[in-house]
Amino acid sequence: MSFFYARRSRRPSRAALLGSVGALALASLLTTAPPAQAAPPTPVNATTARTYLGQLTVRAEGSSSGYSRDRFPHWITQSGSCNTREVVLKRDGRNVVQNASCAAVSGTWYSEFDGATWTAASDVDIDHIVPLAEAWRSGASSWTTARRQSFANDLSGPQLIAVTDNVNQAKGDKDPAEWLPPRTAYRCVYVRMWVQVKHAYGMSVDTAEKSALQSVLGGC
Repeated sequence: MSFFYARRSRRPSRAALLGSVGALALASLLTTAPPAQAAPPTPVNATTARTYLGQLTVRAEGSSSGYSRDRFPHWITQSGSCNTREVVLKRDGRNVVQNASCAAVSGTWYSEFDGATWTAASDVDIDHIVPLAEAWRSGASSWTTARRQSFANDLSGPQLIAVTDNVNQAKGDKDPAEWLPPRTAYRCVYVRMWVQVKHAYGMSVDTAEKSALQSVLGGC
């Protein structure tokens, strides 16, 4: 039996050789191919963002009276046991492993806001690019709860991103006239995201906010 096997191994068929080469090539491709980009949906370009900004209503910020995060129900279930936060953690991270409850138990997250990398989901917040309180003062106070829920859990546009928790807390509910990502290389992307979200939801901008957005977009 062993002799027969040895003879066969010395004289492989042409089909076997081609199959082995193909398998090796595929294995090499899978090993060396770069991982897919992990990020929110790409925002509109700077030219379109400038156009959108020109279409936004400019008015003084409204009152925060009546505002509560509960007015923007989140994080809602997206699929199975996965809520919006867990979906974004999976999307924005690399090699993310989730347990049966969809909680991220391991992975790596790169925070675009400050350039930090984290290996614990507890160190990562899901930032609303346009904060909920800012949205409230910019028109969301008159929305239905259903619309506010859609806004707070929007995965279709560039409204949600996984970032360093402390940086997100420092941002709070500030607009771009008051806060921009400390990593300057990301500011152009950030304001494009901001303008796109405000345009999509028909929110207003105040004078200082518009000026800050124009300033950053002018350098994009």
